Amino acid sequence: MSADISGWRKPVRTITEDNDQTGSVDANNVVIDAAETAEPQPESTSGIERSSTIDAQAAKEHPEVADAVAKIKGLRQTIDNIDGAVIHLLAERFKATSQVGVLKAGAGFAPADYKREDYQIERLQRIAKDAGLDPNIAEMYREFVVTEAKKRHKRIADAGGDPGVLDVFA
Repeated sequence: MSADISGWRKPVRTITEDNDQTGSVDANNVVIDAAETAEPQPESTSGIERSSTIDAQAAKEHPEVADAVAKIKGLRQTIDNIDGAVIHLLAERFKATSQVGVLKAGAGFAPADYKREDYQIERLQRIAKDAGLDPNIAEMYREFVVTEAKKRHKRIADAGGDPGVLDVFA
């Protein structure tokens, strides 16, 4: 059985680490962002993103909510660990592609290698399917890394083979 967190809302001001937000609290003391207090509309047309934060009193009064919050907290820690690993892996990937860029520049090759890109499309689609991941996500990833690698390869070639810093904003 889940807690009913709908109902009346009283005004509240919540302070987060990132910003100061005005919202409301519903009957179960769940803090609801100001955007959520608007009349519900389909996200595609309204542009409103819903957000909720549970407070200690609501967790105390509704053990099923407290259990969900504890599980979410654990899952978010897992997500944070994965995000850290992904960032470190991307840094390693770009170090390797920078070395490829240095070698390409030294040999006079163009930044793009369309045969390799075609291979990567097929390979990443297959890996995504095997992993149970939407292949479109794999394609977005591939597009990002290939575009960035080509930009880096061009910068390396323009700099006479100097890979410079691993920074996408350079």
